[in-house]
Amino acid sequence: MKITIEVDCTPAEARAYMGLPDVEPLQAEVMGEVQRRVMQGLSMTDPQQLLKNWVPWSAQGMEAFQTFMRAATGGAGARPTKDEEPAPHRPKPRS
Repeated sequence: MKITIEVDCTPAEARAYMGLPDVEPLQAEVMGEVQRRVMQGLSMTDPQQLLKNWVPWSAQGMEAFQTFMRAATGGAGARPTKDEEPAPHRPKPRS
């Protein structure tokens, strides 16, 4: 035997019938907060503002970036810093 029961009601009516709390005010408040945060985050998508936040292009920041790039490339073509003196070039003696 198979019995089918079809109930035609809205979600709010079903929640009330089962005794569940009405969460619409809470949902509206949460969604308002989510919307506020998203809109606040959108103001940070200005490319100039993003670069200011991500890359401190001061002299010290530029030097740190160069050091990072030298390390990432294995030091290939690295220039000596102020503290390092380049070794004098000595020609090889001919035999």
